[in-house]
Amino acid sequence: MNTFMTAKQLGSKLNYTPRHINDYLKDRVFFEGEHYVRIPGSRRILYIWENIMRDLTDTGSAAIPMANGGICNG
Repeated sequence: MNTFMTAKQLGSKLNYTPRHINDYLKDRVFFEGEHYVRIPGSRRILYIWENIMRDLTDTGSAAIPMANGGICNG
């Protein structure tokens, strides 16, 4: 079960402003379909807490995340 949250809720957990999340982190660090979803027929974006925490806390891997969503094991 995924926990969906707004940029304001996510910002309070990660200590970022909602504007920074939506303007900078979205599409650079967080990827659509993996870290957030868009509500059909709306401009609203909901972030997926479990996927964000999984990727932020994955320090045991030497893999480098790539822009297309893949990883480089280099």
